[in-house]
Amino acid sequence: MIELFTADTPNGKKISIMLEEIGFKYKITKIDLYKNEQFKPEFKKLSPFNKIPVIIDHENKQTIFESGAILIYLGEKSNKFYDKKNKNIINQWLMAQVGLIGPLIGQYHQFHHFNPGKSKFGEERYFKISKQLYQDLNERLKNSKYLAGENYTIADIATWPWIARHEWHDIGLNKYIYLCKWYETISMRDA
Repeated sequence: MIELFTADTPNGKKISIMLEEIGFKYKITKIDLYKNEQFKPEFKKLSPFNKIPVIIDHENKQTIFESGAILIYLGEKSNKFYDKKNKNIINQWLMAQVGLIGPLIGQYHQFHHFNPGKSKFGEERYFKISKQLYQDLNERLKNSKYLAGENYTIADIATWPWIARHEWHDIGLNKYIYLCKWYETISMRDA
């Protein structure tokens, strides 16, 4: 059984989506970020940077932190959504999400959604960057059904929860035809 330590954030949701997609039995342990539970010593033993998500695979007695590493682990363990023949392109789009899309849209969330009016510079900078990320994703999806090619992969699972907050962004998802189509296609999946 997999134990998932998570919170209601895009990074937490991507692991829940993956676990639903692969059908593994799992248990959720909620970490209340507003009560600073991520800084408790027992959680730091699992996650050295005090970040969610973290999983414990009780079957293999392994603890894995960082969402990209968790998705790769679960993809390899299940043999789903992480095709070894295409892992280089999957890894590129996964790393783009964990190193670029998530952190930069996350900064936009901080300035625009959680702390509006506190930094005009921050709001404008991260709005511009987030808008460019939407455009870049749209361009990719103009020529590819999914981020890493014709098949749904962990790269899509990682990116989708960030775009799922599109209403927070005030960018207008509908302006990005291919990104919108990708978003809606994934939204219809049971997981």
